[in-house]
Amino acid sequence: MKELLYVIGDIHGQLEIFKELVKFYDSEHHQLVLLGDLSDRGNHTKECLLLGKKLVEEADAVYIRGNHEDLLLQFLLNPEERFPNYVRNGGKETIESLLHPGAVAEYSPTEISMMIRSRYSELLNFIEKLPLYYEWQDYILVHAGVDLTKKDWHDTEPREFNWIREPFHIGKNNTGKTIVFGHTITPLLHGDMTTTDIWLSDHKIGIDGGGIFGGSVHGVIFNQQGIVQDIEIQNITGPWQPEF
Repeated sequence: MKELLYVIGDIHGQLEIFKELVKFYDSEHHQLVLLGDLSDRGNHTKECLLLGKKLVEEADAVYIRGNHEDLLLQFLLNPEERFPNYVRNGGKETIESLLHPGAVAEYSPTEISMMIRSRYSELLNFIEKLPLYYEWQDYILVHAGVDLTKKDWHDTEPREFNWIREPFHIGKNNTGKTIVFGHTITPLLHGDMTTTDIWLSDHKIGIDGGGIFGGSVHGVIFNQQGIVQDIEIQNITGPWQPEF
């Protein structure tokens, strides 16, 4: 087991920020973990998903499934029903990254699903098999959180690992471990909709600084005792403007 853990938060199609954070990865000393949500909202989902896959296959990274990977898979399985919700949650950018600009207006949801499934079968098979969490030393790495009402957090319902919010944030952490998660932006967790710093409470560490909304993306290095380094990259392409 590597002596350090390097965790990268929600990327959402921001390729240049993703590549910049990967530069800090030391394959000799770091266990790299991607907390999910490489897709949607940003314009370079295809490249981000392929880079995530490459890091797993060639650099021993762990890529945890996020709710936006879930949204993509759900849309592809049931395109006509899921299309409006998917587009509302940033799916237009993903579809046009995987196909071409204008594809959302050009094709029906069913046609879009058929083309993506045909062209990216290997990538989709990879995404379908992504783990819901990862344990390293006394850390739990998960996209959204765990069900803290369970006697054993491993019994969390699968969907909750990548969708849960307030019950996890306010629940008492009796797992005996520190839980590192993304999913909910830290400006919301801090309660001011401004602060993009990582959020720490009750051995829970939220690292999604809302980069896709003009906030920041975090890459955090841990040892067994705690945080060693927080690499925070501001998204300078636009002002802070959260839109959910």
